[in-house]
Amino acid sequence: MKLGTIIHTWINGELVGTDEFGNRYYRAKNKKRWGREQRWCLFKGGDDASKVPPEWHAWLHHTVDEPLTHLSTQMKPWQREHQPNMTGTAQAYRPAGHVSRGGQRARATGDYEAWTPE
Repeated sequence: MKLGTIIHTWINGELVGTDEFGNRYYRAKNKKRWGREQRWCLFKGGDDASKVPPEWHAWLHHTVDEPLTHLSTQMKPWQREHQPNMTGTAQAYRPAGHVSRGGQRARATGDYEAWTPE
């Protein structure tokens, strides 16, 4: 977190709430930009935008007027726990044939038949 962002938040921000990851969400006390209130998030830990739950994402992007915090406690049986975005890290997904995994792909099986118009 940058020092300037923290100072700006202390002066201009009003805490709206926090999520299950510890991220804090703020709105501007008085200022509006282009006719809308300013809203922002201070991430706990690294800045990973994939840690913003859908309920808070909707609020940040002015889809809803008030955060849908009552929905965040209702986890559906088909939902999974959050996994951080690993793109650009050593743990990123790399399929077989990727240069980092030797660059050797399995040979084509020959079961593909190209379509040609009649």
